[in-house]
Amino acid sequence: MSLAFVRENDEQWLHEVAPTVAALLVYLTRENNGVRVYEQKRIADEKGREVFVMSNGLSYRIGENGTWEVV
Repeated sequence: MSLAFVRENDEQWLHEVAPTVAALLVYLTRENNGVRVYEQKRIADEKGREVFVMSNGLSYRIGENGTWEVV
């Protein structure tokens, strides 16, 4: 079987990623076709939660339910 086909169960969603920065970096790099994504800076949102500004142009934080979300 060709590697060009992706099995349906190999797909992972952002909310399924472990709530660590290392796991987020691995996930984002994989989603970015192997091009490394890195953390540019950390800021605090209006509730004092850490927001991670990434090199892919998006910002992420761990939501109230303990999963990653795009800000």
